Amino acid sequence: MRNYTFITEFILLGIPNTKEMESMLFVSFLAFYIITLLGNLFILFTLLNSSSLHTPMYFFLGNLSVFDIFFPSVSSPKIMLCLMGHSCTISYQGCASQVFFYHALGGTECFLYTVMAYDRFMAICHPLRYTVIMSHKMCTGLALGTWLGGCLHGCILTILIFNLPYCGPNEVDNFFCDIPVVLPLACADTSLAQTVSFINVDVVTLTCFFLILTSYSHIVLSILKINSSEGRCRAFSTCSAHLISILLFYGPVMLIYLWPTSSPCLNSVIQVLNNIVTPSLNPLIYSLRNKDVKLALRKVLTQLVYSSWCKV
Repeated sequence: MRNYTFITEFILLGIPNTKEMESMLFVSFLAFYIITLLGNLFILFTLLNSSSLHTPMYFFLGNLSVFDIFFPSVSSPKIMLCLMGHSCTISYQGCASQVFFYHALGGTECFLYTVMAYDRFMAICHPLRYTVIMSHKMCTGLALGTWLGGCLHGCILTILIFNLPYCGPNEVDNFFCDIPVVLPLACADTSLAQTVSFINVDVVTLTCFFLILTSYSHIVLSILKINSSEGRCRAFSTCSAHLISILLFYGPVMLIYLWPTSSPCLNSVIQVLNNIVTPSLNPLIYSLRNKDVKLALRKVLTQLVYSSWCKV
């Protein structure tokens, strides 16, 4: 039996070809991170304080806002510290934590978008049964299921990857720990772990994507049967923000895991879009594309301004 000297930390190499751009990248990442936190916290605050938005669709939107707060927090703080000149090393446990939370939250998002598509399917295709089927108990169960399913997905992948010995090179060719860049560093046969991990990711991603497509196929057919153009526009408008978010999520995910490129620089750009940029866009998408949310935001802002003015 071979003796291994296990490594205790990894070195994050960051984004390729960005030397002497650290200050600009730090400011950009910090701006996107602050916009993400403030935007999603404000959406959550609005949903909680507007009784008109206490419906299944906005309940799931609230879950998406919670996700968008957590997801960029997996990698953004570490890369920003690195860009500021701090150490780019990450402990073995820290690297494992990044892999777990990245895939647990990624799985949660897959399941959450699928549930949101099902909610729109029930609302548009079966409006008379919608309130009965999408009860508070049902919505709570679906939301809980998405988070638990994501955690299970993350656990399986993390145990699979970090059950291997790591004793050789410890340079991670990215700005955070993920399976495609950590697995090649293992000093053992990784073929089984690589096959199982990518099958796991692909099955979750493609199954959810297929269910979303099925839901929206039925939704489109039902909308086309609506006689009035005003009714069709209203039905499409309730789905447009969700569809834009799905495209922004699945585009990078499919490029990273289903059709990976051989360019580390391009992979890093795709990861930045997925990890840092997209979570900051969801509050804008749902507030600009949804009349109910815009109205509720306006009321909340008015109340905040009025209460602060009265205190003065």
